[in-house]
This record gives sequence, C-alpha cells and structure tokens, in this order.
Amino acid sequence: MHNRLSIMEQVPEPGLLVGIVPAGPPNHIGMLHDYIRPEERVVACPNQDVVYGFGALDAERGPAVVQVPDFGDRFWVYQIVNQRTDSFVELGKMYGTKPGHYLLAHEDWDGEVPEGIAGVFRYDTRIGIVIPRVFLDDTAEDRAAVAPVVNRICVYPLEKFDGTMKVTDWANVPSFGNADATGDQEETQWVDPNTFFDVFPAVLDEIPPLPGEESLYAWFRTVLEGAARDPEIAAALGQAALDADVTVKELFEFRNYGIPVDHNWTTQRSGARFGTEYLLRTAVGKSNIFVNTPNETSYFYQDLDADGRRLHGAHGYRVRFDADQLPPVRGFWSLTVYNRHHFFHPNDLDRYSLGTKNQDLTFDADGSLTITVGGAAPADPATLANWLPAPDDEFTLYLRAYWPDDAILDGSWNPPAIVRA
Repeated sequence: MHNRLSIMEQVPEPGLLVGIVPAGPPNHIGMLHDYIRPEERVVACPNQDVVYGFGALDAERGPAVVQVPDFGDRFWVYQIVNQRTDSFVELGKMYGTKPGHYLLAHEDWDGEVPEGIAGVFRYDTRIGIVIPRVFLDDTAEDRAAVAPVVNRICVYPLEKFDGTMKVTDWANVPSFGNADATGDQEETQWVDPNTFFDVFPAVLDEIPPLPGEESLYAWFRTVLEGAARDPEIAAALGQAALDADVTVKELFEFRNYGIPVDHNWTTQRSGARFGTEYLLRTAVGKSNIFVNTPNETSYFYQDLDADGRRLHGAHGYRVRFDADQLPPVRGFWSLTVYNRHHFFHPNDLDRYSLGTKNQDLTFDADGSLTITVGGAAPADPATLANWLPAPDDEFTLYLRAYWPDDAILDGSWNPPAIVRA
C-alpha cells in the first residue's frame, strides 16, 4: 500500500497508467469505461464483469469526497479499505446507498463537514484505497448505457466540493508512464525483500497498532533500532526478508491456504475484515489483493480437478451447475480462468469469464448449465458460447458471487466439481 501510494503521487491528474490501469493523484481516482484489458499487471486476479476504478487516499493531504451517482437497478459497490486492506465503508447496492456525496476522513480530522455531505466514513491509517466496481454485461448496448453513469463516479479533495455532481468523460483521459509499468508475466512487484526493512519504519508510523498489538510494535521498533546500530543485526534482518519472501511465494497458490470446501475448492470468509488474521491477509495480498467483504462478494478458488490433479490447458474440463444450483446471488456471478500468474490468458475470443453477464449461454434441456474449460475449442460449434479458453499450461478457476445469498455465506452452497474429460 505504501508503495502503491508512491506511484499515485507521480500521476499528475486522473487518467490511465500506460493506457490500461485507472489511476489518479492521491485523493483522486481514475475510472475505466469498459472491462480492464488483459495486459494489466498491477493487481492480480482482475475480472471482466465490472467497470473498475482505482485511487489512493492520503490522510496527510486531508479528507476526500466520493461521489455516488444514481445507478438505477445496476449492481455496484465501492470497495474502500484502509492500509491493512480492511474495509471501513458500506457503499453499494446491497446497502441501499442513496446517490450523493460522502466524505472519507482520517479519524483524527476535526474539520467542519459541509452541508450537502450525505455521510462520513473514518479510517485510522495514513493510506486508503478506493475501488469502484460497476456491473457491465457483455453487450454493446450495455456499454453505451453504463457510460453516463460511470462518468459521474469520482473522488476529489474536500476543498473542491461545491455540492454539484461532477462529470468526467472517462473514455477520453490522458495516459501516463511507459509499458514497463505493468510488468511482464507476473504481477508488479510491490514488496521488494531487498528494501523491505528500509520502508518498514515508515509503514509502522502510517498504521497504528490494533488493540493488543502495542507490544508487537514496540518489539519491531527495538529490533529496527538495533539494526541501525549493528551491521550484523541489519544483515540478519535482510536475510530474514529474503527467506520470508520465499515462504510467502507458496501462499500464491490457492490450494495452499483458505477454507477447504467440496470438490477441492477453497474459500475465505474474512476478506477486507482481516483484523489480526495475519496469515490470511498475507496470502490474499500475495494471490489476489483487494477482495471485498464476504457479504459484498464471496470468492471460491480452484487449482485442482475433482481427482486432485493440477488444472492444465492440455486437458478439457466440464463444470456442470444443476438447474437449481447456479450460484445463489442477488447481484451476479462469474467463473474466470487465470493463467499460472493469476492474469488473463490472451485468446482469439477475447473471453476470460462466463456468467451472469453473458446473454448467449446455452442451458441444457433440464435447466442445468455446463461450462467447458480447456485449451482446445469444443468440436461442436453449438457449445462454443459455453467454452472458457485456457492456456496450454497450468491455470486456475475463480468463482465470484457478488451480493451472495445466505446459502453461500453459511457454507451450504459450494461450487460443483471440475471434471476432466
């Protein structure tokens, strides 16, 4: 988070990083106007079900105003998290949020809230992240319909608030940076073990301890003070960071963490409210950072088929949802394919997920839905609409359930088996 803010500090105005990733200066956001492109390498496990926005809050620069337009019946949610990636707002369709202007302020800010602000949300760290998500179905008509709504999403410093609904044409904004900014095959390296302990003291100042963490913080500071005086301690810390980086890499694989459920799927039920669940926060941060709270979105992860074999594009797979077993949601659901780096695999169909957004899915006569996944297209053209292309390599399946029903939240519904053909 500290390093992400440093990138936002280099962005002169809301726009796109390398023409792909929405961004803005601190206390602003950038917005897309369509699905995010497959070249994106800034955040692992993107989806092509929503129009994304992204920006960073900096409490040292004062409060920010977040603008909520009238979304009508369209699904939407604003994920706004503190520096621990824990949510501190409730803004979205599931909350019945009304259009208007909302204030995001540090808990120590004691300024006057101006008339016209519909609500105030407080956070306790220096940095926050704002990520709007707005549902978009897979049609040209919906792309046209969503544009005027998305153009009314924005975040800006409190001093710019005048009570009006600001409008930005997000389809025509500047691009910043060069192509290297999005990395290569893997996610941009946001945490460098070689410089971790150089940055750590500043991060401790930016994130206050939770109740019970005071002694842990004191211990951290004592060790850092020792390292500043003793080169041997500094060298030991440096090696510890390198060793930890190797260990944390194992948490990138979804099968290595979380709650096991039926058919080798895993899930987690503490997203964006991690608290002191340090291992889970680390694993999510490594594999798919910026997850929503479970009541906003529930996630299911799959690296294996029904027999426990690693998913690989050399094989074909079937995912069959019985007629009464589609993901029970009030928002939408999707099944996404990621390559072994947790990003999209470019394909001729430009297709990376299937679900609610797709108007042309073919259901079986009994009402069930069968999705096929693999590197080779199905022989029957009639089933092409239900095919998810996979890379000729290891891959991962990822099911999202936005605004899930109780059956998902209480664990009584789980995704079906991934059956190798």
